[in-house]
Amino acid sequence: MGFISTLGTILFFLGLCRICKGSEQENCTNVDRHFWRFGDIFSVPGDVAMLNSSLVSPKLFNFTHVPYNISWYNLKTGQELNNETGRLLVHRENVWFLNVTLADTGEYETILRTPSHCYRQVTNLTVEEPDAGECARPRRAKQNMTSGVTNKLSCPLMDYIEKLNSYDIRSSITWHKGCQRIEDGTGMFTYLENYLKIDRVTSENSGTYTCTVTFTLGGVSGSVSETIDTMVIGRYSLVPQVREPASEIIKAPMGSNFTKQCLVFVPSVGEPEVDVFWVVRGRLISSHLPSDRVYTTEKHKTLRWEDSPIKGAWLERLLIISELKTEDYYLNYTCRAFSARGNPMGYFTLLPTDPNVMVPIASTLCSLALLFIIGVIILYSFKVDIVLWFRMSFPVFYTDKDSDGKLYDAYVAYPQKSAFGFSKDVEMFALHTLPEVLEKACGYKLFIVGRDCLPGEAIVDSVEENIQASRRMFLLYTASTFTRKRPTSSTSSNNNNIIMSDGSVDSDNTDSQRVNSCEVEYPDARQQLERVAAMHRALLEGTLKVILVELEEISPSQLEQFPESVRHLRKRQGAVCWWKNKKKTHVWRTCIKKGEDEEKEKGEQNMELSASLSPSSRFWKEMRYHMPVRGKRAAYPEKTALLNL
Repeated sequence: MGFISTLGTILFFLGLCRICKGSEQENCTNVDRHFWRFGDIFSVPGDVAMLNSSLVSPKLFNFTHVPYNISWYNLKTGQELNNETGRLLVHRENVWFLNVTLADTGEYETILRTPSHCYRQVTNLTVEEPDAGECARPRRAKQNMTSGVTNKLSCPLMDYIEKLNSYDIRSSITWHKGCQRIEDGTGMFTYLENYLKIDRVTSENSGTYTCTVTFTLGGVSGSVSETIDTMVIGRYSLVPQVREPASEIIKAPMGSNFTKQCLVFVPSVGEPEVDVFWVVRGRLISSHLPSDRVYTTEKHKTLRWEDSPIKGAWLERLLIISELKTEDYYLNYTCRAFSARGNPMGYFTLLPTDPNVMVPIASTLCSLALLFIIGVIILYSFKVDIVLWFRMSFPVFYTDKDSDGKLYDAYVAYPQKSAFGFSKDVEMFALHTLPEVLEKACGYKLFIVGRDCLPGEAIVDSVEENIQASRRMFLLYTASTFTRKRPTSSTSSNNNNIIMSDGSVDSDNTDSQRVNSCEVEYPDARQQLERVAAMHRALLEGTLKVILVELEEISPSQLEQFPESVRHLRKRQGAVCWWKNKKKTHVWRTCIKKGEDEEKEKGEQNMELSASLSPSSRFWKEMRYHMPVRGKRAAYPEKTALLNL
């Protein structure tokens, strides 16, 4: 019996040695737990203790694609850890002691195997009895609170809470000060998720605070607690507040110099423990050199201290872009304030300035105005040419005038022989020049006194009938036509001595004027009748269009001597000036070299005459413009307003 007992003991030690050397035989890489920022685990009897392995990490292998398995071993016993109902729960990289005891103190090894590698890690669990007469845990964290302001204590059991949340297990937190439980919402205390908020902290709030997390895992209800030693200090620096930028959009023109202020307020007493940085595209702007296009001031500076309503300091750090380029736009520029209390931020988005809509609008309006002015100038300057071209190109738009009952296109009135204002040049113009162009070249039919009047016809009848039979009337005049008067002539003293306002002839003068129109007994009578009849129809009735043909230049003093009706008509519609055509021809002639022989000079005179009789000259274009339109469209009773030119 003793032999068998001795043999069992030897075999047990051999197995233990094999297990302890297993990881070494597999040549596993040892991963220091402290290197991964995990310290030893401390607990008290009756609490829940969680061991966590940090081997499942992307720093070691790609655990999302590479298969692996984890084993836990108790180095004190050499046995692999497995689930024990109500006491032990092994879940991959975690081991949960649901009711830890002093005997559980020891080292626990994690071995992680992949198809190509092996890793090992040792975790130390220490279970201690609490101090006699104290509710606090033997091992304690430390947190400071600031006097006079609101503070928050953070529960040190965040690893437990996050792991339980990953299991979708609900947990609850309670807080104790010393041995007294703190009720949520009583006095200055408020539960905020994983924090305990304390309003208007005073020195009496110093002491020990215990955070307890209660939950149910593996069918066992348990809890875990941690204690915080807290001190209240007078000097403090609270969570900074980024006041500028404030999630804004800023527009700046391309190529300009741009500067933006990061303004941070830190509620604090004493020097604020805050660093302020500018970040763009996820990178800190570290340059402080003006030679760089994008840089910041070297360090934040304290602008001023504020005592009310909240004590604190205003900090500033500038972002400077010496010349804005395309790549600087449509980016978020973020100002971050780093502190132990929090890391708030504020940002702005830089956009190019909107195009100045007033510039294109003003340009467009100016262009339209310029085009309008040019159009008006062109229309004013070439109106006659445009209308004549349109008449010639589109005669179908105009009514045929041959069926209107008129015999003549125009009645030509001018001073007769022996009448005051008579001139050989005027008579030559009326009897030869006008027919030469308007009748022979243009095809119009004219009634010309001295050529077309019938022998024996009374003056009044001749004037009335032939004006009535004409579509237009040419009133030819010179400076002396209306300025010289016969002192004995009753017909020249007043227009009303010739024709009454209703167009009837004064009976006192009718008998004396019934003579042959081609005779010269009363040379002024016909001229007076023609003028009065024309003005009456043009100004009062509106049935006749009178065209004033000015054969020589009229001075303002001479114009004042004209009858008021003629002056009014001339002011309203203007006059066609023959003398302007002659002046242009004279200017053209003065440019010819002197010393030419007589034959050449005679040829130049013929050229001048030909130019003055050309229907394409400016004067004759104006005359044709005022003449009736020779249309091709049949006349209908209804009227048309189409291009009434």
